[in-house]
Amino acid sequence: MPNPPPARIEAKPLIVIVEDEAELASLVALHLEREGMHTQICNRAVHALNFLRRNFANLVLLDINLPDQSGFSLLEELKAADVTVPIIFLTGNVEETMKVRGLESGGDDYITKPFSYAELTARIRAVLRRTEAKADLNVTKNVRLTDEPFDFCGAHVTPERLEISFPDGATQKLGRKELGILAYLNSHPGQVITRKALIHSVWGIHADVRSRSLDQYVVKVRDLFSAHGLNLDAFRTVHGIGYIFDPSGVSTEGRS
Repeated sequence: MPNPPPARIEAKPLIVIVEDEAELASLVALHLEREGMHTQICNRAVHALNFLRRNFANLVLLDINLPDQSGFSLLEELKAADVTVPIIFLTGNVEETMKVRGLESGGDDYITKPFSYAELTARIRAVLRRTEAKADLNVTKNVRLTDEPFDFCGAHVTPERLEISFPDGATQKLGRKELGILAYLNSHPGQVITRKALIHSVWGIHADVRSRSLDQYVVKVRDLFSAHGLNLDAFRTVHGIGYIFDPSGVSTEGRS
């Protein structure tokens, strides 16, 4: 008889616990690890920020009252650092105004102490499911299948179908990374864009992508437009920095 296929091994989600009460943090970590999750404890906001800048995490349990700063301000710093991660506030503050603030600031859930570990696990899994479902629509970090079509230098781009249409009547598939590059440029007209910013926007902040790889995708975009009789004079290289998309023709950057 043929051997059965190997069982699928589900990746364990990494949950970062940002909590200054050491005993509580350890108990939460112990429970979550028994439920099949990895954990990382950070007792200070600065420790969490440094960790999340360098490592991918599936979710953060975040206390509001931390010794060095509030959970709200940490969330703002994560946004500023382009670190996107689901947040569940886990706090003893039961005031409705604080709960509203937590959710409106970008939190995905708000759990007050004391809580049951069964409820905590269930709500973590619920947020992870929602996040995974949302990520299924992602084409690149900056583009979703639900994004509106847009025009770029005479061509019409349709994210939903990963297609680009040209004035000569041709329509063809567009690579995911090429789509991400065009979408980012289209949303930042007239701005000098560094190579690093473009890489982070399309591949993600933790992606190990070199400038040379980005340049190869840009060449593919230029060749695609050229093959259909369109020039990309508005999309120029700014030597030593990156690129600029200048559809209005008002910038001197990148001009020879």
